[in-house]
Amino acid sequence: MSINSFLSITSFIRHERRYHWSCTISTSDTTMEKFKTEKSKALFFETKKYLVDGVSSSFHKAHNEEYPICMTHGKGAHMYDVDGNDYIDYVAGFGPMILGYAPESVNAAVREQLEKGSQFSTPTEDLCKLAKKLTEIIPCAEMVSFQSSGTEANMHAWRVARAHTGKMKIVKFEGQYHGWADEQKVTIGADNIDQLGPKSNINKLMNTAGQRLDTTNDIIVAPWNDAETLESILDAHDDIAAVLMEPYMCDEGPILPKEGYLQAVKDMCTKRGALLIFDEVITGFRLSLGGAQQYFGVTPDLAIFGKAIAGGFSLSMICGKKELMEKVHPSGTFNATPIAVAASLATIAELEKPGTYEKMDALGKKLTDGLMELGKKHGIKVYANHHNAICQMQLGIDRAPEDFRDCLENVDKDSYDKLYLLATQYGVRLTSARGRIYISTAHTEEDIDKTLKIFDYIFPMLKK
Repeated sequence: MSINSFLSITSFIRHERRYHWSCTISTSDTTMEKFKTEKSKALFFETKKYLVDGVSSSFHKAHNEEYPICMTHGKGAHMYDVDGNDYIDYVAGFGPMILGYAPESVNAAVREQLEKGSQFSTPTEDLCKLAKKLTEIIPCAEMVSFQSSGTEANMHAWRVARAHTGKMKIVKFEGQYHGWADEQKVTIGADNIDQLGPKSNINKLMNTAGQRLDTTNDIIVAPWNDAETLESILDAHDDIAAVLMEPYMCDEGPILPKEGYLQAVKDMCTKRGALLIFDEVITGFRLSLGGAQQYFGVTPDLAIFGKAIAGGFSLSMICGKKELMEKVHPSGTFNATPIAVAASLATIAELEKPGTYEKMDALGKKLTDGLMELGKKHGIKVYANHHNAICQMQLGIDRAPEDFRDCLENVDKDSYDKLYLLATQYGVRLTSARGRIYISTAHTEEDIDKTLKIFDYIFPMLKK
């Protein structure tokens, strides 16, 4: 006997392009086979002898998994492990791989540059070309400055804000991540609301051993999506240099800004002489070519970009008004290497092709509509939504979460942890402990169909 489930996604019109997609999912009573990953297990425990926790970054191994999967290569929207398994990937290298893995156009540009040299410590023609291009496509960018990572770019932006205003305090929001430095990694997570304290005076929570609490003396933590509380905080301090935020809160949630919230924050900052900084390390190039500021129509004073800017190569930047940007000139040996510049130019050229964002948005709609239908079918509370190359999925809730505290109280993290492990076992890679799903230009309808089929199979297991 077989069980047939039909999920129909109707045609829709976006940006004057029409997509006619219908997805039919059929799940038979034939049991799907779990992936065998013994080689990954053996390699991880061998690596742990020489590398801290066996991984090069804390998020390369989920907190609830015995060992991470060891990959050999990726191509397009797929990754392949040492045991020969093929995964449909929605992690995208934690965001950078907006064109998928090993995109030929980026690889060709990098190969060409490699023959010329990988590092000069001088300007190049391509550097000028890239800087000019970024000022053309990003609304706030009158001038740009390059770094190698999101952490470094945030450090630079904070220094610019302080140099311009002569003030020292930075307002950041609970649940938002802006880098790994002591001053930055503050109240990025919590186990419950009690740990956070009241909205008017949120606790400064350290994230790792060895962080110096005194480095956060000039940090004020505020609740995101709460304009009233933010205004009271701004009124209580006359020494605020900047308000810093993810304009679409992606590190936790994800959580969309409330209608009018971004503009309200901008108006508050302008009134008080504080700068508004958008951390677009995640949203940049994913929500639109011009980032969240273009997508939502609100232009900050400064913005930080990284991850997808160079299609998988290490590059970040800050950008903003010329009068601000000229305040601080950063140092760094590997700032905008010729390799990263070549990769960025090639990535932008691909993203500029007509229909690119419409295609990713349509695939995101197909996936998230399907997840919502599967939730109804299996009696599981699921909220899923799409925004061009970023999708979100939360369990335990069937509406959009409003803020970080809403997520802590109502999103079912335990079920998501279970889903993460199950999805990995059956061939779908998700971000761990986060409901963020990355779409790339390399994903296909077939990838989405197969993903939904796998979720149709594993959703009932969440109830066991």
